[in-house]
Amino acid sequence: MKTSAAIRACAAIGSRPSKSRTRSRLSWLTLAVGALLLGGCATPIDPRKDADLHQAAYTIDRPIVRPIRSLSSFSDSLMCMDHMLRAAQLPTTLITSKQFIDYSSKVPVGVKEMIITALSQMSRVSNAFRYVDYEVDIVRQDTVQNLTTILLNNNLIQLQRPALYVSGAVTFVDQNVTSANQNAGLSGERIDLGVARSRNATIMGLEMHLGDFRTRTLIPGIDSANEVVIGGGNRGLDLSGRIGTYGVAFNVGKDYALGAGGATRTLVDLGTIEVVGKWARVPYWQCLTLDQTHPDFQREMYEWYNESGGLAQTRLIQSSLIAQGYLPAGTELADMKSREARDALSRFQIDNGIVPTGTLDFRTYERALRHFVTLDSNGHLQQVGWTPSGPGGAPNQDKSYVAYLPVRPQEISLETRDAPPAEIALRIENPLPPGVAPTFEAGEQIFLSATVTRTSHVYCYYADAANNVLRLSPNKVNPHSQLAATQTLRLPDWLVPNPAFVMEASVAGTEQVSCFATTEDVMDRLPAPLQGPGVVNIPGYRSIADVEAAFRHALGSDALSRSDVTWRVIPKRTQPVTQQPVVDRNSPRT
Repeated sequence: MKTSAAIRACAAIGSRPSKSRTRSRLSWLTLAVGALLLGGCATPIDPRKDADLHQAAYTIDRPIVRPIRSLSSFSDSLMCMDHMLRAAQLPTTLITSKQFIDYSSKVPVGVKEMIITALSQMSRVSNAFRYVDYEVDIVRQDTVQNLTTILLNNNLIQLQRPALYVSGAVTFVDQNVTSANQNAGLSGERIDLGVARSRNATIMGLEMHLGDFRTRTLIPGIDSANEVVIGGGNRGLDLSGRIGTYGVAFNVGKDYALGAGGATRTLVDLGTIEVVGKWARVPYWQCLTLDQTHPDFQREMYEWYNESGGLAQTRLIQSSLIAQGYLPAGTELADMKSREARDALSRFQIDNGIVPTGTLDFRTYERALRHFVTLDSNGHLQQVGWTPSGPGGAPNQDKSYVAYLPVRPQEISLETRDAPPAEIALRIENPLPPGVAPTFEAGEQIFLSATVTRTSHVYCYYADAANNVLRLSPNKVNPHSQLAATQTLRLPDWLVPNPAFVMEASVAGTEQVSCFATTEDVMDRLPAPLQGPGVVNIPGYRSIADVEAAFRHALGSDALSRSDVTWRVIPKRTQPVTQQPVVDRNSPRT
């Protein structure tokens, strides 16, 4: 019969005569080691006894830290640019970019993908840019490229030509431009001591340009050249000693290194803001002067976060959420773990570019309280209204804090202030001459967009000159009424091939579209005619005022926001028979 190698090895060990029986000079340590070896070999391996260990592998394999949204020092500036481009009423522009080369070969990051993200963040509300993916890589063929090649060769798809493209490169990375080293040591007969500290700085540069795609020429003056310092440092302590013939050594160190990925994203965001701002001729520098974008702001907020403690953190965030309308007034701390509170916290996180975890973490703390921080006369960060809880200023026993409004912080407390209703903005997206009332010819298509200041349920209604009222959204194609602050509701949605409806100016007269924003979904509480399918005439309702009355009756004392746009419809002008109509086939609006 064959035996395994492990059993043969155990048999060999067991067959040897124990020297501990004949020699008394062997130490007890040798006997213990021998006993452990014999005991281990005598016991066969049973995988079933390791089932608990194996089962834990499913959990151990998971990451221990929650994912976070990739943010840079200019993420808020990108959102500011989005609203600035919306206010400028720029038409949607098709844009693409070249691959960014790293001439130093020391920054292995995807700069092109960062540019796409930055352009997307500047187009959430304004719809300023739509990125055209023109990438063709012969070496790295993927499904999209293969299908695109097949469909293009068979004239089944047509790629739109972009108007602009972004060009640039990581121009240089100068390592260890400055460095400082400090070392000291002490040596004795039985002890050695050493202390070391070093610091270094590396400079990385990124240059970006904007070009005209039709002529492949770079537009003069629309460029960006920025540099950033990547620092690193370490501290160490070495201690060794000897007692007789034995020695003991200790080594303690602490290192840090600023990553190239985060530094590159900061340069990309800054450069994208510069080239887009120069091209659009908007005061983009106003979006670069936010105090919250400074790295020292984040570090200072983190120190305050650690100092405030768990209960104080919860009170501060709770007060901010109540003031901004995410939580109802009078919410207690015990209710912060309820499902409603976690849902409100998740909606706040979505509106502020945070991964919606529904938990109170530092990023939620920083976003909730960032507007209650300012600069004092010496340029230092100062808390606005972070006084001991209560308007009287007497601290509680738990030393918790209450945030106050930046405006008149000594008079208005966030805990007692009524939550403001969500603001809704509705506007016409068609290019219109400035200073002239919106006017459309009968049969002309009309495009609208709506945004809200915080996550809300939005309902939009259309009334024509013949007193017919119908609901535009929600509808069968888009049955959801909830809209986040980072999203845009398009009426109709011109970015999809088959929208739910097409809105055209009808008979001569005045037409109107009104949108209502509510905190809760009120569709089930509305009268039966208003609960019907969308994009059909609502029986019994002859004006938007009738719809608003039904909303207010269903909501009671709950907040309701409304926004309206109106336009005048004129008869279609007759065209001469010999004149052909001009149709802009490249217009992204149509």
